[in-house]
Amino acid sequence: MIYTIYLILNFSDVLREYTIPLLPLYSLNIYSPREKYTTMVDRRLIPFILLILMGFIPSGLGCTTFVVTDEASEDGSTFVGHSNDGFGVGLIGHEIREDMVSFRHIIAKDHPAGAMRPVVYDPNSGGEFLGEAPSSDTQTIIIGEIPQVNHTYAYITGSYGIINEHQLMTGECTDYAKIHPGAEKGKRIFYSSELSNIALERCKTAKEAVILIGELIDTYGYYGTGETLIFADPSDAWVIEMCGGTPDGTGGYWAAQRIPPGEIFVAANEFRIRELSEDNPDQIFAKNLKDDAQTMGWWKPEDGPLDWAQVFGIGEYSHPYYSQGRVWRIFDRLAPSLGLSPYVEGPFSKAYPFSIKPDSPVNITNALSIFRDHYEGTVYDLTAPPAGGPFGDPYRVWGPYDLHDAPYEGQLKPGSWPRPISTDPCGYSYICQGRANLPDPIGGICWLGMSSPAETCYLPFYTGIYHLPAPYLHGSHWEFDLNTAFWPYELLQNYARLMYSNMAPEIKAEQERIEGAAIANQSAIEAKALELYKTDERSAREFLTEYSSETALNALNDWKKLMGEMIVTYRNGNYNDVDNKTISNIGYPDWWYEYARYQYGPRVYDIQGLNAIPDVKYVGEEANITGDPISYIEKYQTG
Repeated sequence: MIYTIYLILNFSDVLREYTIPLLPLYSLNIYSPREKYTTMVDRRLIPFILLILMGFIPSGLGCTTFVVTDEASEDGSTFVGHSNDGFGVGLIGHEIREDMVSFRHIIAKDHPAGAMRPVVYDPNSGGEFLGEAPSSDTQTIIIGEIPQVNHTYAYITGSYGIINEHQLMTGECTDYAKIHPGAEKGKRIFYSSELSNIALERCKTAKEAVILIGELIDTYGYYGTGETLIFADPSDAWVIEMCGGTPDGTGGYWAAQRIPPGEIFVAANEFRIRELSEDNPDQIFAKNLKDDAQTMGWWKPEDGPLDWAQVFGIGEYSHPYYSQGRVWRIFDRLAPSLGLSPYVEGPFSKAYPFSIKPDSPVNITNALSIFRDHYEGTVYDLTAPPAGGPFGDPYRVWGPYDLHDAPYEGQLKPGSWPRPISTDPCGYSYICQGRANLPDPIGGICWLGMSSPAETCYLPFYTGIYHLPAPYLHGSHWEFDLNTAFWPYELLQNYARLMYSNMAPEIKAEQERIEGAAIANQSAIEAKALELYKTDERSAREFLTEYSSETALNALNDWKKLMGEMIVTYRNGNYNDVDNKTISNIGYPDWWYEYARYQYGPRVYDIQGLNAIPDVKYVGEEANITGDPISYIEKYQTG
């Protein structure tokens, strides 16, 4: 059954339809009939209504993405990062899969004249499929077709496109927009996942990619949540943001902006492009933005320049700082000289600029570390007591107010945990590296890590490879399988939470060993590949394929070994020295004993007398007492 709410509006004489998905079988349709009915709901209230209803949009998407331009890096590399922080049914390449932790290497292809490219519906889009669909949720739905090009490029893809053979890189995050339309053949056939794949199939440069995506949205329509896509090539970087909701129910909205050379851009589940101007050579946007914004009652020229984020978006996910906290943290880590405050005045604050110049050039080690942050040492520090527990666990069991629902204006929730950059629902993350001084098959790398970034190991997959190793082609978060790439990392991440402060340093040491070796080997591997490339490109690509696969498989085996060592070493909360066959009791820190009222444990027989003493503090000392034990304890009163 589908429940529908009808709102009668007087936008014009033309029938206009919107569909904002609530749950898989629920939708809100807004109609403007040809007949001139009396307005039942003031259209200025629509955004408010949508904010309330959007609490029902399926959650699970909360990614962070960034780009470091070539002039901001130490060696002229461009870096693009993306963390896929959610699970669900997703689009993997051209397949619908019950997971978001597997990958595909799509080969380059030639296509005959007149061929059509199918467009696949993404069930994780937040946009309900409107129309007849297969009975199985995992069965691929072809929602439309577009003319195919003569030749498509090879690329690596997961839930979204990642990097193609010409070093075109992309990252993504989901945003809330004012309207999230449903998918419908002939009206709205594109979501960002297919757009990112098609851009990698057809484009060589970042600007080509954003122009193509804008044209596809204008022509074929957009459904689902708002989205941010970053595109970067070795010498240029752009961000394009998009959403649906046009008055006639077709097409969509989009705005693109170039990231200035020498700077860094970050997005974290909130639109980041602000004032738009036709006179800005570094901006491109849909021609219908301003006219439609006026029609919808969202903006008028006397308001000043159209603010894309504020006019078409609704601000942060879930709670204050859900998005802006991560933007602040990455900016502050890379440019502490800016003195940016962790606090802002509201959801559309301009306290954090569109992009920033880092204090020091960024290298690959810096880039890999960006995603491994839990706000350590800041006002949002998730390892801090008491919430971090006795062993500084940076992850939280989510409660009802931590989910990805959109707060309505003025809503004050009982409390939410800070949303870190490294989060435990993460399926995978990567940092792509592009370099103009090397041939494309050698210059482009996807440093790919499974599970949470802080506890994973990033491994290099060159753009010139012919295939991915088998463990990366399979895997589901619904089915435990240590033969996949995902589960060894996921299992260790979960186990480490039992005694995080003890296990995290050992995990970090193994990360540094494996990643450090891969980084140290880069020059030699690439010199060998370049030597082969000069005489035979195929030999160079076969060499890189073998190296990438071998490195990933060896690391996977090393991680399984580390996982076993951690389980044995910290079994039952002890330190079990395997080499010496000894067991040491680790215990808890003094502050935790005090916080847990450990001083009222079974230390004396006169428990009533002990309870009668005010302000007893745990001091972590062993005593040998005679006489009245209570009089001894009284010495430690703070009174």
